[in-house]
Amino acid sequence: MIQHLLDGILVGSILSLGAVGLTMVMHMLRFANFSHAELLSIGAYSALVFDGLFKALMPIMTVKIGPLSMTGALVLAMILSMGITGLSAVAIDRLVFRRVREKGEELSMVFASFGMALIIRNLIGLVFGLHQMLYTRDIVFATILSRDPLILVKPDQVATLVITLVIILILHLVLSRTTFGYSLRAVAENPSLAQVNGVNLRRMIASVWVLGGALAALAGVFYGLTNHISPVMGRDLVLPIFAATIVGGIGSIYGAMLGGFLVGIAANMALLILPSGYAPSVPFLIILAVLLIRPHGILGTARA
Repeated sequence: MIQHLLDGILVGSILSLGAVGLTMVMHMLRFANFSHAELLSIGAYSALVFDGLFKALMPIMTVKIGPLSMTGALVLAMILSMGITGLSAVAIDRLVFRRVREKGEELSMVFASFGMALIIRNLIGLVFGLHQMLYTRDIVFATILSRDPLILVKPDQVATLVITLVIILILHLVLSRTTFGYSLRAVAENPSLAQVNGVNLRRMIASVWVLGGALAALAGVFYGLTNHISPVMGRDLVLPIFAATIVGGIGSIYGAMLGGFLVGIAANMALLILPSGYAPSVPFLIILAVLLIRPHGILGTARA
């Protein structure tokens, strides 16, 4: 049981990173972006490409960082993938979502996001193939935290959790202590009023896409480190990420973080009583339960 709880916390850290970008877009632009999970795939595969490039050009970067499977090349690749994914999110918005948004059809935005998800997923499969891929084939042994009960944890999982917590702290400071954070929250609450007060609406929307894309890329790389990457990873993660967003409350960044951990823990604890084949249904059950009990989520508020 303790092992499942620990695994749930580690999985929840990845879901939290993915859910933050989704909840910001949903709150500001008022539509459910089902293509958001595909940004994790873009980030994961971008990091894979740059990781191979850096290893080929700079062999010294192939040295592992301590007990982690992560190398210096992968760290640089991860940073670049965050930028590329953020810019990709902005490009998708300007080419597709903004044009649909200007016509004032919110439901059309949802259909457009479904279409973009399929396009991105199939393009990745066309370029990289449909098979699973790994950042490294080196075996990283788990550390034994306890023998009775047996509790195992991999260094990569611990690094993922620690980096996620640091990112959460930085994001909190940015949103609560900077002018950018105040402007972002003002646009999310009342775009028209924020614009009257001198906030550049288009710039704020672009910033949300960049930030959400960068966090999604980070989540995608971490998922690839602790599991594997494949063209369908976005499809597999979209429901848990949406569940985390809805549980925490749409528009609440802190709620998305909390929701990610709750969904991760619930999904892993469910394995104690359910066969593994039924585990993907757990996020859907969580969504239904939250919508029935507290439609606005744990930290969410009602909106007009």
